[in-house]
Amino acid sequence: MSVSDPVADMLTKIRNAGTARHEKVDIPTSKLKLEIVKILKTEGYIKNFKKVNQEGKNFIRIFLKYDDVNDPVIHGLIRVSKPGRRIYSGYEEMPRIYNGFGTIIVSTSTGVTTGRKAVEKKVGGELLCTIW
Repeated sequence: MSVSDPVADMLTKIRNAGTARHEKVDIPTSKLKLEIVKILKTEGYIKNFKKVNQEGKNFIRIFLKYDDVNDPVIHGLIRVSKPGRRIYSGYEEMPRIYNGFGTIIVSTSTGVTTGRKAVEKKVGGELLCTIW
């Protein structure tokens, strides 16, 4: 079965795995998903990730991160731009999530990056998702 929005499917799998307190979650790989996962790692929302090849299928295995009382580090994960309604922002109007405590992931002409780095580079782009 094909998925109409693979990024939203990935975010939902991560959100559900965190709610169920799973140690890891596997998602089908793509270049965009891999870049989003790299940002999640550098921003400290997940422990680690690795590319896995099982029976000829490629997956990204994401190891989720929890705090001292076993609550997920990711409190919210929302898809902003959807296939039916793309949302773009210039660097001057880049939204701030929870006054800078959250992260927005942006697809720019220079690649996938956080909103903070996009403002530093003075580039805008499509708002993919928000994490806090």
